[in-house]
Amino acid sequence: MEVRIVQFPETRVAVAEHRGPPALEYETSKKLIEWRIQHRLAPANHRTYGVHYTDPQTVAPAEHRVDFCVSYDPPVEPNPQGIISKLLPANRCAVARHLGSRKHNLAAVYLYREWLPASGEQPGNFPIFFHYVNVGPAIQERDMITDVYLPLK
Repeated sequence: MEVRIVQFPETRVAVAEHRGPPALEYETSKKLIEWRIQHRLAPANHRTYGVHYTDPQTVAPAEHRVDFCVSYDPPVEPNPQGIISKLLPANRCAVARHLGSRKHNLAAVYLYREWLPASGEQPGNFPIFFHYVNVGPAIQERDMITDVYLPLK
């Protein structure tokens, strides 16, 4: 698997915060999708991210945390979906690409289990995050592209 080191730029985002069982993540993401459609934020112009604060394999379901995000510069006004503004900080990151279903991300596993221990690098102070390169109802699981960013010190 190819790994690149990049400088990720500071990025303002609109966020749907998910707290709780991974099985309910889709319900949270639907709030962001609804808000995104209302604001006419096309995926081609507004990147979609997932910030993974916890690993659902290692924490209790009630402790699981993910932020589903879309790049968005203006302040987020109060809204019925509960979408808020946050900032993805600038970070030096290792990046690997995962192709296919987002249910089990092999690039994230590779970065943590194989690449990081052999690289001499240390993880940074921000959680791993995913850039969902292609999103939308027409994208089949087999065609999904996800870039995985592992912040480094």
